[in-house]
Amino acid sequence: MNVQFKKGVLTLCVLVLAVKRDRYGYELVDAISEKFLIAEGTIYPLLRRLTKEGYFTTYLVESQEGPPRKYYQLTDEGRNYAQGLVKEWKSFSASVNQLIEEGIEDDKDGILE
Repeated sequence: MNVQFKKGVLTLCVLVLAVKRDRYGYELVDAISEKFLIAEGTIYPLLRRLTKEGYFTTYLVESQEGPPRKYYQLTDEGRNYAQGLVKEWKSFSASVNQLIEEGIEDDKDGILE
C-alpha cells in the first residue's frame, strides 16, 4: 500500500481502536497490521504526539511477559477528535469512491479495472 495513504489514516486508525478500550502500543501495531502493514516504529511517535496534544493519557500495567506496558486511554478531547475524524473520513472516502467509480465508467481502455 502507498506509504502516503497509510500515513494519512494512521492517526484515525489509532484513535478508533482506542475508543472501546485502552490499548498499548504493540497491541495497536498488531491490530493495524492485520489490515495493512506498518512498521512498529511509526506508532510510538504518533502516540507521543497524540498524548502531548491531550488526546490520550497513559498509565503503566505490570506484564507477565516482560516490562510493564504503557496503556493509552482516550481523553474526552480524544473521543471528540476521533468522532470528528471519522465524520471527515466518511465524507472524504465517499467522494474519492465516487470519483473512482466515475473514472472506471469513463475508462474505455480498461486500464483501471
